[in-house]
Amino acid sequence: MEFPRYHKDIVTDLLDGKFILATDPKFVELKNSQEFYTSFFKESFGFDVELKSDYAYILSAETNEQLSRDICIFFGLLCYEMDKDGKNFLEEVQYAEFDLDMIDNYFENSSYIDLIQNNNQLKNSENRKQFINTLGRRNILEKNNDKKFSFTPAYKVFMDFAANFAKGKLSAPESEVELVDEN
Repeated sequence: MEFPRYHKDIVTDLLDGKFILATDPKFVELKNSQEFYTSFFKESFGFDVELKSDYAYILSAETNEQLSRDICIFFGLLCYEMDKDGKNFLEEVQYAEFDLDMIDNYFENSSYIDLIQNNNQLKNSENRKQFINTLGRRNILEKNNDKKFSFTPAYKVFMDFAANFAKGKLSAPESEVELVDEN
């Protein structure tokens, strides 16, 4: 059987919970073979392929995965704190460079400190640094150096989820769509 170019890398990346960005040659192959990959992931794993104009990922209806929840909490808290600071979060997340010290300052001085301290991924500076590294491995952000990063277009998945949740478009918290693989 002949598979599309980069097949093994595409499957590995998506099963590892990575977003494939439009800047990656694998994205073009995935887009050109969309029908094949839609069928392949549905029949092989029961997953749906989501192909947007600037990124791709797979969805699972499994509810054990906590990373998606933590990412949504991270974005929600960051959005809230930046809004309190008078910044336009959507412009910032799309165009600005972020610094770990700035993130730490927002989270350590947040009025939601109880929520932050009860979240293992976000509770302190070291854990947040590891969390940022995880987001980098998933192509949700691009690290510019050890302390600075920018978000990739993949952030939109979590913003869309938050918008739909806020509008009551999700049927129930238990049925939320999640990224594959907790690690």
